Amino acid sequence: MAEGVHPDQMRARLRRIEGQIRGITRMLDDDRACEEIVTQLMAVRSGIDTVGALVLDDHLGSCLPDDHAPEQVAALRDSMRLWWRFAPGSGGLGVHEASGAADAIRVQRE
Repeated sequence: MAEGVHPDQMRARLRRIEGQIRGITRMLDDDRACEEIVTQLMAVRSGIDTVGALVLDDHLGSCLPDDHAPEQVAALRDSMRLWWRFAPGSGGLGVHEASGAADAIRVQRE
């Protein structure tokens, strides 16, 4: 897992997403307004994108040789940032370094 991101944190994010999905199911059962449901669906999508980006960042770190240069990591992260901005369905998401953890990333709306 990326530095600064522990498996327990990832599990917590996934549990939060599970709870949001259960909430959406209840909203459908209660005939809630479309806009409210779509808002919650967007929150779930954002949460999944965040978890996915963290998993990809962890994979990125494991693909580099132990003696890699910091510039290589920066170049790869720049490429990931561009990809997230370009990727279909990403909604213009960007990949940014998390404050205080050089190897951890988070996805946020730009």
